Amino acid sequence: MHGGRLVVVGASLAGLRAAETARKAGFGGAITLVGAEEHLPYDRPPLSKAFLDRGADSAGACVPTFRPVETLRDELGVELVLGNPALALHPARKAVQVFDREIRYDHAVIATGATARRLPATEGLRGVHTLRTLDDAVAVRAALDAGARTVVVGAGFIGSEVASGARKRGLEITVVEALPTPLVRAVGQAMGEVCASLHRRNGTDLRCGVSVTEIQGDGRVERVVLSDGSTVEADLVVVGVGTEPATGWLEGSGLTLDNGIVCDETLFTGVEGVYAAGDVVRWRNPAFGRQMRLEHWTSAAEQGAAAVRNALEPAAARPYSTVPYFWSDWYDSRIQFVGLPQADEVRVVEEHVPGRHRCVALYREGDRLTGALTIDGQSVIMKYRGLIMKNAGWDEALAFAEQRRAA
Repeated sequence: MHGGRLVVVGASLAGLRAAETARKAGFGGAITLVGAEEHLPYDRPPLSKAFLDRGADSAGACVPTFRPVETLRDELGVELVLGNPALALHPARKAVQVFDREIRYDHAVIATGATARRLPATEGLRGVHTLRTLDDAVAVRAALDAGARTVVVGAGFIGSEVASGARKRGLEITVVEALPTPLVRAVGQAMGEVCASLHRRNGTDLRCGVSVTEIQGDGRVERVVLSDGSTVEADLVVVGVGTEPATGWLEGSGLTLDNGIVCDETLFTGVEGVYAAGDVVRWRNPAFGRQMRLEHWTSAAEQGAAAVRNALEPAAARPYSTVPYFWSDWYDSRIQFVGLPQADEVRVVEEHVPGRHRCVALYREGDRLTGALTIDGQSVIMKYRGLIMKNAGWDEALAFAEQRRAA
C-alpha cells in the first residue's frame, strides 16, 4: 500500500470508517480528518433515541463518541482538524481549504453528510431546534427535562422519535405533519398509516394535512400557528422536515452536484483522487440499477470503507452495492425497513392487530421483491434483506412469508 496524504473531509461515521479502513488496509501515509464540529466523531442515531431519556448524562457515558482522541491520534495516527468546516476544494492543486489553511491531498474522501432544514423566520428565536448534531440533542433534552410543552414539525423518523421520548416522560406533545399521511416517501401510503397509528395509540396528538404558518414568541417560542387556523402553545419546537446534502462548499470545484455529490458505482466523483461516502453521496447502486442517496447508518459505514479502498487503489476499484436498511424506535416498538419503498404493490403478510404489535409488509416492483417493513419483526427483517440481495422473485417471497406463518 503506497503512502502520500489522505484527507477525509467530514468527521462523521463515514469519515471515521474511511480513516480506520485505510490503516487496516496498510496505508502508511498521513491521514487528516477535517470536521466542522468541535466534537470527535460520534454516533447520530442515539441522539433522538436513548440520548433524550430522562437522566442521560450529556457530559459522560451517554455521549455516543466512537473513539477516544488517544485512539485516533496515537493508534491510528490521524491528524484531527476539528471545529472548522471545509470551505473549498481545489482539484487543480489537490487541496482542501480549511479556514486560512490549505491541506494538500493525494487521496480524498468527502463525507460531509447533510444539514437539517430549518423553518423560515425562526433564526434567533430561542426554543426552536433541529435535531441533527450533538449540540442540538443536548438543547432538546434540557428542554424536555424542564417539562417543555413540545411541538414537533414533521412526522418523519426523527420527529417521531422525539415524540416517543417526550411521551415516555409523560409530557404532552403535538406532532404536525403537512402530508395527509406521514412517511409516504419513506414507507409508502399504507404503511405510513400503520406507523401513524402508533402515535395515536400512545397518546400523541398527531395532526396531519396541516402546516406551520408562523411560530410566535417574544425572543422565545410561545406558540405555533397552523394552516387550519388553530394554535398550539409551546416552549419547545423541534423541526424535523428533512435534510440537505452538505455540498455548498463544493460549488465551482468541478464535482457534479445534484441532490448530493453525483458518483459512479465505485463512489468516484469524476475528479482525480476524490471519492465520496455517506449522506452526501448520490451514486448508482448496482443492486437496483439506479441512482440513490441514503441517510442510513449502515450504508454510511459501508461507504466510508468502500470509498477509501477505491481512493487508495483506483485501478482495483470495486462497485459499492447495497440493500438499504434502517431502523427507528417509537414508544415500545421498533420499525425496520430494508430495500426500496417505491412499489407496484405493498402486501401485508402479517397483520398489525390490537394487542399484537408485530406487522410485516412486503414491497413488489415488477415480479421482484424490493422491500420489506416490519414492526417488532427483529427476527425476520434480515431474512427479507437476504432475499432482496439475491434478487428473489415475488412468488418466492410470498412463499417464504407463508412458511413463516405456518411455523
